[in-house]
Amino acid sequence: MTIANHLIPVARLHTAIRLLVRGFGSAPAEVEAVANNLIEANLRGHDSHGIGMLPRYADAYLEGGLKPNAHVKTLLDGGAMLRLDGDTGFGQVIGQEAMALGIARARQHGSCIVALGNAHHLGRIGAWAEQAAEAGLVSMHFVNVISRAIVAPYGGADARFGTNPFCAGVPFANRPPVILDLATSVIAQGKTRVAHNKGEPVAPDCLIDDQGRATTDPRYTVIPPFGALLTFGGHKGYGLALMCELLGGALAAGATQRSDETGKKRVHNGMLSVLLDPAMLSDRAAFEAEALAFLDWVQASPPRQGFEAVQAAGDPERAYRASRLADGVPVDGTTWGEILAAAEKLGVSAAAIQAAAGLV
Repeated sequence: MTIANHLIPVARLHTAIRLLVRGFGSAPAEVEAVANNLIEANLRGHDSHGIGMLPRYADAYLEGGLKPNAHVKTLLDGGAMLRLDGDTGFGQVIGQEAMALGIARARQHGSCIVALGNAHHLGRIGAWAEQAAEAGLVSMHFVNVISRAIVAPYGGADARFGTNPFCAGVPFANRPPVILDLATSVIAQGKTRVAHNKGEPVAPDCLIDDQGRATTDPRYTVIPPFGALLTFGGHKGYGLALMCELLGGALAAGATQRSDETGKKRVHNGMLSVLLDPAMLSDRAAFEAEALAFLDWVQASPPRQGFEAVQAAGDPERAYRASRLADGVPVDGTTWGEILAAAEKLGVSAAAIQAAAGLV
């Protein structure tokens, strides 16, 4: 049987996803935060961190691993240093609140270190660098993942930790920010879920199967028996993944990935964020002039055969966003079916979701 794929206008998708998120019992502000954050990930081309996460969120909520209407708690206030607890709340809310606190302190002190633990899935980490950049701040973020281990250490034959993202953002007054947002695995776990739902292989040298052998079949990160993702750049991505676990996990969250459990659906994150006000560190105009001169120099490189113009980190996401705002958000049929099933689990009519999305 062929499963129909969909191209859903953004306004209709917002209406449908808001309806589903209400099924968690979320307050209106939380409904907006979760729906906006997930759809923004889709708009920027990161379908792995978009609305396709909702089925897992629903299972996590029903298991007790995700707490709606939770807010960030301050455990330690050291002025320019904050230790926060996310109370297993929606990361889309907890992340925004944590960054708002850090931004206020960085504006006051010139910098702030934010140690956040016990948040449910923080989603696309680039969103938090973008929030800082909108406030004129440079930021760096080290993130660990406490869930089923899905990434193998360099030279290892099974999974021992998560995709452990790293992100950094640099703002400019008259140019969009440079936002580097990457998983330390070759590809994000969510991209294997998307590939599996579409019935497509992943690129070579991304995965190993349950015997530690190279494979392109994404099912080994989606259904048992599980294999593992590989780190990007061999030992280099592995080293950065370790740092994300040590800093985002052990230091910020006080918790690291040390379990091989495969049953629970919750995804908990720790994040160590460093926020800096460049205007309080040096002459901002001079900094931006030098940075922009460098970016212009790099992007003036003639494109190699098979490539288009040289881009800076964040440029591809902005191009995706413009295209999808105009044309709609593509959602494969399997993912949409999982979203409808999740709605029913939450007591929300799948037919109502279909109608809201304009798919009837």
